[in-house]
Amino acid sequence: MTTAPPVNEDPADALLFGDSLDCSLVLPVHVARSDGPGRQTQAVTLLHGLAQIEDLRKEEGVEEHGDLPLLAQRMDAKLDLILALVGRLAMRADGLPERPLRWSAAGLRVDLESAVALEPEAGVLVRLQPAEWIPDHLELPARVIARQPIDGGTRLWLAFVGLRADLVEALDRHLFRLHRREVAEQRRR
Repeated sequence: MTTAPPVNEDPADALLFGDSLDCSLVLPVHVARSDGPGRQTQAVTLLHGLAQIEDLRKEEGVEEHGDLPLLAQRMDAKLDLILALVGRLAMRADGLPERPLRWSAAGLRVDLESAVALEPEAGVLVRLQPAEWIPDHLELPARVIARQPIDGGTRLWLAFVGLRADLVEALDRHLFRLHRREVAEQRRR
């Protein structure tokens, strides 16, 4: 049984985000016309590595660092700063501009700064940096499902296509972590 989206919800938003956990972020992303499969094996490896690091980092508060010696806490903080710096430097070299986006395992909606000649059903390759502190990116195949002009640019809705099952699972886990972090930051405010 299919239910109609709420009256004020965009049909493309409903398709990409209706039944999925999603996050609204500003991340380095680039969209280019392509019918290629992307780097799915590398994407799975990158997302699994990020998950392992997140599990080890324990960034939720000082009480979780209570069992670590002060020196280890300082080293962890310095490593975080170094990784953030390397990530920013690599981002400049890589040329992936930061853009506002809404992201789910089904796809993403991204606001591009210029008018884009990608029509619905066009195949694209999405290059997306999943964490600001790591200078690597995912390459995911997608199709344009809608586009809309916005002030000075274009909003695209991109549905991922042909993703491996393990990649979809890794994306779901990564998005869950991002969502959990977003909720924790809102509670701190």
